[in-house]
Amino acid sequence: MVPLRPVWQAPKVVREKRPLRDLSKAVMRPFAAGLALAAIGMVAVHAEDAKKPDPALANQLNPNDKTAEPDEKLLAKDAAVKVEDGKYFDAAGAPTFHVTDNGKKVDWYSYSGYRRYHAECHVCHGPDGMGSTYAPALKDSLKYLSYEEFVGIVVGGKQDVNSSTQKVMPAFGDNKNVTCYMDDLYVYLKARAAGAMGRVRPGEKEDKPEAARKQEKECLGG
Repeated sequence: MVPLRPVWQAPKVVREKRPLRDLSKAVMRPFAAGLALAAIGMVAVHAEDAKKPDPALANQLNPNDKTAEPDEKLLAKDAAVKVEDGKYFDAAGAPTFHVTDNGKKVDWYSYSGYRRYHAECHVCHGPDGMGSTYAPALKDSLKYLSYEEFVGIVVGGKQDVNSSTQKVMPAFGDNKNVTCYMDDLYVYLKARAAGAMGRVRPGEKEDKPEAARKQEKECLGG
């Protein structure tokens, strides 16, 4: 009897337990980012690992800003549980926003994200993430996109085709003006999605963290 050949099986993926914030280091190199996304995207955040928000990091929103459209569920889900080197993180380990002084002051990354978005993204996706006739409103997309999904789309692009339209999101994996500020863009749009920031240019901001200066210099090759 001829022995049966064994059925090929995909090799087991070693799921490295590392915070999602480390992903931002990978997007400095687009090829490495693609590999990181393939592995990290399969790692689930267990409920028992979730942390409660730190009351000291609670957002202080502006109740008079009618353009903010606060979403209480998202505000609770995206609330910061800790801060490291001037960057805030939610219970899932993803970077998040922090708003203080009755909505007048934001963390550095939200402020930087506002600037980077309006330098690189608003032509297609509209001012303040509001969308346009040919690109979706990212303030709505970030209501459901995870950090990994957001990075994956920005780095690798996306194409939506149906019977009447064809929408293409180009890949920005080789654009350092985007990939070097991936967390900044994500945090800003996340704040817009949750309604923590309205359609206004951020006023006061926290000082630029030394960690942000170092990452920027290394990523841009300065």
